[in-house]
Amino acid sequence: MKSKNFKYNNTNASVFGLPFSGLFTFAFLLLPLFLAAQVTATIDSTSIKIGEQITYKVQVETDTTNVVVFPEGQTFLPLEVIHSFAIDTTKEDAKYTLIKKYGLTQFDSGAFTIPRQKIVIGTKVFQTDSLQVEVRNIVVDTTKQGLFDIKPIIEVEKSPSQWWKYLLLTLLVLSVIGFLLYWFIWRTKPLTKEEKIALLPPYDRAKLALQNLDETSYLQNAELKDYYSELTFIIRKYLDEKVYDRALESTTDELITRLNILKDANQIDITKDDIRNIETILKRADLVKFAKSAPDVELAKLDRNTIDLEIDQVKEALPEPTEEEKLQDQKYQEIQEKKQKRNKIIITVAIVIGLCIATFVGFGLKYGFGYVKDTIVGHESKELLEGNWVTSDYGFPAISISTPEVLKRENPPIPEEIKAKLQMTVFSFGNVSQALSVNLSTLKISPQEGPENQGAKEEIDLNQVSEKAIQQLEKQGVTNLLVKKEKFVTPNNAEGLKTYGTASLPVANTDKYYDGEYVLLHFTADNVIQEIAITYRKGDVYAEAIAERIVNSVELIKEEVAKKEQEEN
Repeated sequence: MKSKNFKYNNTNASVFGLPFSGLFTFAFLLLPLFLAAQVTATIDSTSIKIGEQITYKVQVETDTTNVVVFPEGQTFLPLEVIHSFAIDTTKEDAKYTLIKKYGLTQFDSGAFTIPRQKIVIGTKVFQTDSLQVEVRNIVVDTTKQGLFDIKPIIEVEKSPSQWWKYLLLTLLVLSVIGFLLYWFIWRTKPLTKEEKIALLPPYDRAKLALQNLDETSYLQNAELKDYYSELTFIIRKYLDEKVYDRALESTTDELITRLNILKDANQIDITKDDIRNIETILKRADLVKFAKSAPDVELAKLDRNTIDLEIDQVKEALPEPTEEEKLQDQKYQEIQEKKQKRNKIIITVAIVIGLCIATFVGFGLKYGFGYVKDTIVGHESKELLEGNWVTSDYGFPAISISTPEVLKRENPPIPEEIKAKLQMTVFSFGNVSQALSVNLSTLKISPQEGPENQGAKEEIDLNQVSEKAIQQLEKQGVTNLLVKKEKFVTPNNAEGLKTYGTASLPVANTDKYYDGEYVLLHFTADNVIQEIAITYRKGDVYAEAIAERIVNSVELIKEEVAKKEQEEN
């Protein structure tokens, strides 16, 4: 068979005119191209104006099982990412088509290259092609561009305060507390039936007690023991209050003996018959209670009427109270009323103090006792921190910054010999002797004249600028400066130098110093030096928070954007 005569020779085998070895090499060289075909990057324009946005689009085709990671952050420098759009995903069969868009811009004119971007698909890393973009300058025709006067300084209106809400809440709480104190302590409460009876004179109270005894069912149920117990209590209670103050605890014999003594001493005008009637009823009651005697019901009714009559007799026999006794009673009533009022005041003060202490402790545990104390007593830095902050642009090129108060323009003296070479604007709040000071300055240096310096930009060393700023602080009386330096980047990616540390800050009009801290921020571009200086007292947590918030709010506005905004305004 021919097949038996066939011999495979790897060196001579070929496909489409290529040997197998050459084919493998060719396929290996094409493999990255096939893989790269899965990722494409395009831009919607290759030429834009300064500040105009272009859209950078990355398209990825891959299996549904692969995880795709797109670039994030400022990986497109020198162009800036101003917006990152959401990923647009479409599915076809077992493949995904992912489209990721970025909004890019540049605020300097010239030709720029968008660098290659890394795309991770599964475990493999792919790179897009670099792209060229031209950023054109904006040509301004000064012969047609209108010129405008410098705008006057205007007052910045603060946002309306919400103080009235806190006032209403405070009044509401105080009203509730006041109502509760009035209702439970100061209000004249309606008297109960027992309290009304207790306020009656002894005679009226005894008469009312006899009427209530008539309404009971003791006689109908032949409960004579209970009946006589209440009957004798009524006469004993009346005698205890009006005649003998130990009538309730005395035996029958002791009470009768006492009544006879009072009669003989002419202290009570009562007859022997009245005393004998009272004695008879009391002894009969003793027999009913202790000897279990059972008198007739009609006799019990007769004894009740006798007691009623004897109460009247005792009332008539009692002498009229003297003026001195009446005054004593009135004085006693006044003392009792004052005592009740004093007790109400003590209770009210104790409740208010208790509520204040509980409120202080509650808020102290939640917000800190120092914070609560400063809120009650008041603290200058705390009021600044929690007040209405102002965000504004200062100088040109402008610096956007948020401060607790509007920075006011200052006019520092500039020597005549250098006035033509410098343009300085200064805005400040406070000074180094106060709890907080903020100073913002912009210094623009005119370029040197001469053909050899035409178009040249002076190199500015921020470290030297920082040293000059330290010397300026020392001229203001600041001593013992501990200097630290580090790179500083604003939220909009402007780079500068941060100088900070501790220092001894002067106390106004004295030779004393207090421990303080300072922060210096310096930026430079195109013969311009921009400085922000902050000083505050060490240990003042509110001033420290203010300084941190100010530093975090700093943004530099590029000169081209500032000019554009001025033209639009």
